[in-house]
Amino acid sequence: MRFEDLKKMYLEKKKYYGAETYKHISELLREAKEIHKQDWLKNPTHNKDHEQSWRAFKGKNLEKLVQYIITEEVEKLGLKVVNGNKLERSNKLSLELSQVKRNLAIDYGEFGLHLPDVDIIIYNPDNFKVLAVISSKVTLRERIAQTGYWKIKLFQDQATRHIRVYFITPDEDGTLKIKQPAKKGRAIVEVDLDGSYVLTKEKIEESNKVKLFEYFISDLKKLVKNGQ
Repeated sequence: MRFEDLKKMYLEKKKYYGAETYKHISELLREAKEIHKQDWLKNPTHNKDHEQSWRAFKGKNLEKLVQYIITEEVEKLGLKVVNGNKLERSNKLSLELSQVKRNLAIDYGEFGLHLPDVDIIIYNPDNFKVLAVISSKVTLRERIAQTGYWKIKLFQDQATRHIRVYFITPDEDGTLKIKQPAKKGRAIVEVDLDGSYVLTKEKIEESNKVKLFEYFISDLKKLVKNGQ
């Protein structure tokens, strides 16, 4: 199974659910897991079980799916989207992406400039200014504390403090469902991040920082309008 197969499954669901397809991402992943397992059984990974193989596939491809879902709407705002791995790993970046990379890098003094570990970057192609970065994981425990750390590091430098740091997740372990008493992941989002958008049909206690995914683009529009 490849990402293109997952995208095709998403587009099939979109025909039925339309704008609310995001609420069915966990359902989509469950269906994809069965197909992935049948493929894996034909050529099992040496010394690994299917769960390990599936977790790796799911984590990497959820990030790609989120990027695919948001790209069209982001581009309508005159902005661009790039994958974090592309900036991190490519040795031959275009001038545009090289400028974006420099505008996102964190200065560790004598230890050099280093990019934050983020999955998706949104920037203005006119001036290469980075507006927002996104981490996208199936659950918060996978990287929420680390994402909070990157927000703090970006905020410490005048050149990067304007960059919004978001987390997009299906929240499959329900960390974000209840505001009070907050679980640790929810507390980190509420205090240290600029927001988290949830891909779910489950009921969640929303706040200014925790919202359903449908609000992501409208919040991004406000960011652009405010001149960020």
